[in-house]
Amino acid sequence: TFVSKMSIYRNAVWFVKGLQEYTKSGYETAAKHFAPEDLDVNLSGRSFVITGANSGIGKATAQEIANRGGTVHMVCRNKDRAEAAKDEIVEWSKNQNVYVHIVDMSSVKQVWEFAQNFSQNNAVHVLINNAGCMVSQRELTEEGLEKNFATNTLGTYILTTALIPSLKKAKDPRVVTVSSGGMLTQKLNTDDLQFEKGTFDGTMAYAQNKRQQVILTERWASQNKEIHFSSMHPGWADTPAVQLSMPSFYAKMQSRLRTEAMGADTTVWLAVSPAAVNQPSGLFFQDRKAVATHLPLASSRSSPQEEEKLLAVLEDLALKFKP
Repeated sequence: TFVSKMSIYRNAVWFVKGLQEYTKSGYETAAKHFAPEDLDVNLSGRSFVITGANSGIGKATAQEIANRGGTVHMVCRNKDRAEAAKDEIVEWSKNQNVYVHIVDMSSVKQVWEFAQNFSQNNAVHVLINNAGCMVSQRELTEEGLEKNFATNTLGTYILTTALIPSLKKAKDPRVVTVSSGGMLTQKLNTDDLQFEKGTFDGTMAYAQNKRQQVILTERWASQNKEIHFSSMHPGWADTPAVQLSMPSFYAKMQSRLRTEAMGADTTVWLAVSPAAVNQPSGLFFQDRKAVATHLPLASSRSSPQEEEKLLAVLEDLALKFKP
């Protein structure tokens, strides 16, 4: 069928592109054009909320921000791992303004409660939606939602929407969402947001969620002119998440993967650099450059109606579980 041929085509084109651009050597080529002064900033007095900040790209991002004097709010699921990561970040940066908040991003109720309490008691200048989930078997949360969707899409949607009023009060407010180049292999499918039909494929579910995040970023940017929104692709990085959720990919690609710091570079750049906000809001970045959100000839664009439907479903679910 056309659909299965299309997905074979997209995956093949994407993999070839990935070997050139998403690997460590792809980063090294791109980095030759980086302006080092872009990250030469003092972030004292600025407050950063980072989800999934205790390992991988989230932790590397938190470290870079703490190193530059920013106040870091680590939103993590596991208390012991979060506290251990916090201690390391403080030790390296000598910055005491690092705080841990225990929230499971797949629990709508917890995300709402955190967002409401946080915005009452703290300023927020930058939100970094980094937490990600790729479970390989279809699994439901306590609220009966498919776990990848609950974490990657609905959790991100609720946290961002709930913090927008606080962000609007801040100077130079930004929202950075860590998406994935894998989203290029997916066209938005609003008919099956929670993967109830057919065989469940965790990698595909994750890539669908990452496509949804890119669409949300574009929508938020058009609705909230005062805030700078962006999404980005970290490339293929050697993180605990990749080792755990994609073992065969990891085994094949291990020697070519980026370091966590390379994966975090564009997130940090979008979150802190003065140059980043000269770019239009709502774009998708790779190695500090805005890049296309669709592969050539891949038929992966969605209609405005489909995007409206995604937003309507998210809004309904968000309100349904609002405490």
